[in-house]
Amino acid sequence: MRGRQGAAAVDERYTQWKSLVPVLYDWFANHNLVWPSLSCRWGPQLEQATYKNRQRLYLSEQTDGSVPNTLVVANCEVVKPRVAAAEHIAEFNEEARSPFIKKFKTIIHPGEVNRIRELPQNSKIVATHTDSPDVLIWDVEAQPNRHAVLGAAESRPDLVLTGHRENAEFALSMCPIEPFVLSGGKDKLVVLWSIQDHISTLSSSDAADAPKDEKDKEKASDSPKIAARGLFEGHNDTVEDVQFCPSSAQEFCSVGDDSCLIFWDARVGTTPVVKVEKAHNADLHCVDWNPHDVNFVLTGSADNSVRMFDRRNLTNGGVGAPVNKFEGHKSAVLCWAPHKASVFGSAAEDGFLNIWDYEKVGKKKEGSRMPNAPAGLFFQHAGHRDKVVDFHWNAADPWTIISVSDDGESTGGGGTLQLWRMSDLIYRPEEEVIAELEKFKNHLATCGPKT
Repeated sequence: MRGRQGAAAVDERYTQWKSLVPVLYDWFANHNLVWPSLSCRWGPQLEQATYKNRQRLYLSEQTDGSVPNTLVVANCEVVKPRVAAAEHIAEFNEEARSPFIKKFKTIIHPGEVNRIRELPQNSKIVATHTDSPDVLIWDVEAQPNRHAVLGAAESRPDLVLTGHRENAEFALSMCPIEPFVLSGGKDKLVVLWSIQDHISTLSSSDAADAPKDEKDKEKASDSPKIAARGLFEGHNDTVEDVQFCPSSAQEFCSVGDDSCLIFWDARVGTTPVVKVEKAHNADLHCVDWNPHDVNFVLTGSADNSVRMFDRRNLTNGGVGAPVNKFEGHKSAVLCWAPHKASVFGSAAEDGFLNIWDYEKVGKKKEGSRMPNAPAGLFFQHAGHRDKVVDFHWNAADPWTIISVSDDGESTGGGGTLQLWRMSDLIYRPEEEVIAELEKFKNHLATCGPKT
């Protein structure tokens, strides 16, 4: 809980940010949630039109027990670049639902949905983590739409992945190469599964044949179970995040509360290939692997920093030797941009979502738009009033991000979901931007009043 002084400072910061929305953003949409969501993900693109595209979103609803917890499938209209008028994107009511987001389907989830991850080969199939040792797999298109009322039966997962000995609540990853799933938990294990043999069955199932609302009384215990392909031991505390290597289904990494970053190779065995003992000076919360250059891995920690490691040179004297440190906030979520090798985002408890470019580190800051910013930081999304719990880049629409925050106390709802795209004048090469502004200035001059 924030004190009055802290709340006033947040209100002032938010008001200042809101006044700049027409300048900073190409498009922005604000959606006040009924219940908090701990995860948000882009699903498949459904339709392309002249001025906007339609796409699936995956969200969760963490309820107070008066109604069941749910996994939500929504349809979203994503306005294309340079279409939205500045005066329109600035006019939003932070306590209202967005007209761009419509709930499509509700799945009654067994327990809270802590994390959602979509399968890259078929993003209609998602994995979820809850407060249990199991990972649940859902074919969201085939699942029946449910009415979330107190006492309603839980939806039945299409698959249940077993292998953890204790709760596995957050660390979850889907492989971009093959239909493999990776998880970490309180049992200090990293667990690997293959759902290869089940994918064709899931994706060919027909929603019309699925059991309907009242008839669907089967529990998760009736779902097909898949045993682990491998249990990987090497952490000394809870595993907080895991990530597949973008170019290999057999290589992956993990981070945990033991301050370690560990690299694994399932072809070699179930023990660490490389263990970076002191990757940070505190618990590690998150890790992400660069999809464009597999030598680079990012880690985020409770020590208020993001670090970038080069796999070819991980340690110095037994201690983690990052090639870059990005200071500034306590990062809880990290995500590389899918379209540019040097760009990534980090979200944190301070309510900011920072966008970084490691190629800008070490470059002169003269004339910089953010002269006092930490090295590499070039955009700061300040539209959330409290902890940003998740965000996701849109692979189908570069520079477009979905982010969600746990700020229900200040917005009169269950938290805030935002869809946004920064102005291209911010990330394009400076000479391009200057040339465009010059052209615009000349156009204004020629259109001005005649004397």
